[in-house]
Amino acid sequence: MDQLYDEYCRILKAAGYKHTKPRLSILEVMLENHNKHLSIEEILKLAQEKDPEIGIATAYRTLLLFEQLNMVYKLDFGDGLSRYEINEGNVGHHHHHLICLGCDKIIEAKWDLLDELEEAIQEDEHFSIVDHSLKFYGYCSECQAKDRKGEKHEERK
Repeated sequence: MDQLYDEYCRILKAAGYKHTKPRLSILEVMLENHNKHLSIEEILKLAQEKDPEIGIATAYRTLLLFEQLNMVYKLDFGDGLSRYEINEGNVGHHHHHLICLGCDKIIEAKWDLLDELEEAIQEDEHFSIVDHSLKFYGYCSECQAKDRKGEKHEERK
């Protein structure tokens, strides 16, 4: 992750932005939690452990900047929260997500089998695809086990 940190510092500088303490704190939080899908509140809480002076407005502006510079992805899983994850260099394609309707767990899918479909769409429709996103909604193994035991779980609306 150190290499990605250095690369993102170069991107900030090349775009004319200073390496402020809040920006670097938020970047560190995103890199330290690269395998998570954090809400703004979660990011702010973790960033304030590094720099207690960071406010919510600064966090929003920083994440918007990082999104514009393609350093993070803003994700919507239909739960009313925007979530963010670091772009680890997979430019062009996001990975896909499995979203549990029982516990709201978000699991990254290991498969991406859409390359052939993309090629066919581009050829048949003369449409240049630059990205795609796919979400599967269902129940994780833990919620399925609860269901088998007769325990209730609430579906989100």
